[in-house]
Amino acid sequence: MEGVTLENEYAYIKDGKVFLKGYLDMPERQIGEVKRTDEEAFQYFENRYEIAVKKVDQLEEDISNAQNKGSYLTKLIQLRKRLLNFDGIGDFMPLLKKLDVREAYLNGLIEVNQKNNLRVKTELLDDARKHKDSEDWGDSSDILQEIRAKWIRTGPVEKELNDQMEEEFRDILDSFYQRRKAHFDEQNRIIDENKAKFENLIQKSYDLHKSKDFDEAFENMKTYQREWKDIGPVPPKMLKFLYKNFKKSNTAFYEKYARHKGITIKRRVDPRVESQKRMMAEAELLSQYENEAIFDATTKAKVLLNQWKNIRVPAHVADRNVAERFRAACDKIFELSYLMKVVGRKHPTFNFLDDGQKDMVKYREMENIVRRARNDLQELEESTQRDAGANGEMDRMMFNNLKTQKRKLLMKEIILEELRQKVN
Repeated sequence: MEGVTLENEYAYIKDGKVFLKGYLDMPERQIGEVKRTDEEAFQYFENRYEIAVKKVDQLEEDISNAQNKGSYLTKLIQLRKRLLNFDGIGDFMPLLKKLDVREAYLNGLIEVNQKNNLRVKTELLDDARKHKDSEDWGDSSDILQEIRAKWIRTGPVEKELNDQMEEEFRDILDSFYQRRKAHFDEQNRIIDENKAKFENLIQKSYDLHKSKDFDEAFENMKTYQREWKDIGPVPPKMLKFLYKNFKKSNTAFYEKYARHKGITIKRRVDPRVESQKRMMAEAELLSQYENEAIFDATTKAKVLLNQWKNIRVPAHVADRNVAERFRAACDKIFELSYLMKVVGRKHPTFNFLDDGQKDMVKYREMENIVRRARNDLQELEESTQRDAGANGEMDRMMFNNLKTQKRKLLMKEIILEELRQKVN
């Protein structure tokens, strides 16, 4: 070729320019210029060809190691386009052939995957259709969310069917959730109306407090109470709050009415609270037992504790002071019982001592018990602070245990002080 200064089977240099020879349907084209010598220019572009080889090898390796091999089809097609326009000197035919082989392999995998995806999405569509017109808003919503999650995880099907299936699936979800939204919008509207009716009755009941005609106001209050029962539902927490205000107004009105009429109101005490008060009184009496008698008190206290647990008193009815006194009495009984077990084990002749000597023995042993309890509590506090934050449920258990040990130590110290006063 006239004017050629350096040539091989893939490229040549002419007039200081580097040309790549045509192959396949690609015409020959200039890929560079000679900067210094022909040999250096040739070597530069031969080295660039090695870059193309490495890119093809790397893609083959990535495809072999990938779990989702089909995702590499686009990268392969893009790499082929770059190879056809790559500025390098070498045999591109083997590289393109490697890509052709890999493309055929990936297309085969994609075809298999698409058939499997079609089967899965067809099943998911069938399941979704069953809930399109459902009015079971809770369960159907949960099921459709699960179906949607599986749908997203499932790859596409062949393009001719993919758009159609996606559109139908979106239509099912949109239809259900739009109807669901409309349902709850209506529910909220009804709740707002009912709430307004409750609030209106509350306000009207308070207005009766200003009335001078007590008999008429009394009858009106009875009417409001009947109307209250006929109002439609609202959420339980909202109803509880509203009823609390309505009851407060009713109670205040009837107290005023009773004063005007000279009626003495006997307040009703919940029988469950009365039972707890009796149990508290019995526990406090048992906590006064001394020496060996405390063991019988302990047995009775355990029975009382089981009975207490079986009494279900609502929080708004329960007397917190009664509960605290009952618990303190039981704690004292159990601590005294433990003290007497220690005394019985370490002082076999305890029963032959006079009362003053017995009190002194119990005082000294209680000092030891309190000292150990304080040390144990300090170690527990340090352990709790060190381990806190690792697990929410575990944290609650540790802090509850810490709270219990503090309560028990306080009772031990109360008993110790009572004994100290006896021996001084």
